[in-house]
Amino acid sequence: MNLKIKKIISKKNKNKIICLTAYSKNFADEIDKFADITLVGDSLSSVLYNYTSTREVTLADMIKHSKSVRQGVKKSLMVVDMPYNTYSTKNSALKNAKKIIKETKCDAVKLEGGKKIIKQVQYLIKNKIPVMGHLGVLPQSVKGKFRSVGKNEKEKKQLLSDAELLEENGVFGIVLECIKTPIAKLITNRLNIPTIGIGSSVYCDGQVLVTDDLIGLNNSNIKFVKKFINIKKFINEGLKKFKLEVRQKKYPSKKYSY
Repeated sequence: MNLKIKKIISKKNKNKIICLTAYSKNFADEIDKFADITLVGDSLSSVLYNYTSTREVTLADMIKHSKSVRQGVKKSLMVVDMPYNTYSTKNSALKNAKKIIKETKCDAVKLEGGKKIIKQVQYLIKNKIPVMGHLGVLPQSVKGKFRSVGKNEKEKKQLLSDAELLEENGVFGIVLECIKTPIAKLITNRLNIPTIGIGSSVYCDGQVLVTDDLIGLNNSNIKFVKKFINIKKFINEGLKKFKLEVRQKKYPSKKYSY
């Protein structure tokens, strides 16, 4: 097992795991200083391309951005989302996962779902490809507005069953997205592998957010998004100063000219 993955698992019940998204080298350079896991998420669909669904992201998109991120990741575990329709069968899952890992040098891939994709998970792990799971709200399957899950007994039972099934079959961690607090807590306590929450309470073993959301670069109004800083303010200040100095013929001065 990858030493970085062992380190992530060892944080269970000890230190909260920090997971952040990155889509380029420059962001990855900074994120790597703070994150335990750097995730190249298919959330780049809305963040970078303004797509209405993660289903529009292609394998080529994920590989292109992951190659850039790899240049900035030095210490954290790098995980790449397998995009929609790239793991519909176990053979396609293996073919595409191998391509992602070979071309991006990432440490692991992430797949959405439980029982429905367990054969794909089994096949990848059998072929020594590390897998992270993802349960709760599954963006690649959502139609319409997001809603939290785990409200009724049927959903709770299915979530717990899927989580235990994924662990039994070798995933090293599971993202729990928009899962009601009681069931997210139960799943976290029941598993021996870490859970990474997004909108699923403080009881998860770690948390993930889209970096562009938490720094205020996105105008997101999703409930679980907290803006820890408004980076747009600083960007605007820099751009304003550039524009002013160019118009006033102060830039470039001799110092910045050949």
